[in-house]
Amino acid sequence: MGEEVRILAFGDSLFAGYNLPEADGYPEKLEAALRARGTNARVIDAGVSGDTSLAGRDRLAFVLEGQPEKPDLFILELGGNDLLRGISPEQTRANFDAMLTTLKEAGIPVLIMGMRAPPNYGPEYQAEFDAIYAEMAQKHGTDLIGFWLEDIYEKPQLFQSDRIHPTAEGIEALVASTIDEVVTALPDEDEG
Repeated sequence: MGEEVRILAFGDSLFAGYNLPEADGYPEKLEAALRARGTNARVIDAGVSGDTSLAGRDRLAFVLEGQPEKPDLFILELGGNDLLRGISPEQTRANFDAMLTTLKEAGIPVLIMGMRAPPNYGPEYQAEFDAIYAEMAQKHGTDLIGFWLEDIYEKPQLFQSDRIHPTAEGIEALVASTIDEVVTALPDEDEG
């Protein structure tokens, strides 16, 4: 299977597997799917339910210091709670900028999982929020999945009753629809 590839999945309840058995969370399912494809992946679940981009920014250094070795890939999945709390897009952008600067300085490749504001936030907020992910990916030279819930967004049966958190089946669908981008974002083995 080759050398172990370490992926740090850093996010909120969408990574923490809110209301799901631990084995059904995105990081755990991603690890299983990568291994099934022959990639010796270890996906570390660093998802914390309720985290905003500011909370992520505040715990980033601590989480990185706690890793026995530098991750081969860092998946950044935050912003949903910023939306739910109505945090200004400028603040969210500044927090992403700070986190991505830290990761770039540490030499860790990043894949950003983009979010999208719902239409009820108004067109101005929506446009400003939605632009953050592509802007940050371009500025910091990271990989990006524009809206990582795209494939399940309009399938209510793949969400729990809160209409925010995916079911186990929803997680399976998300892994299936994002695994190619994750594999692409992994550094080539000969680069290490």
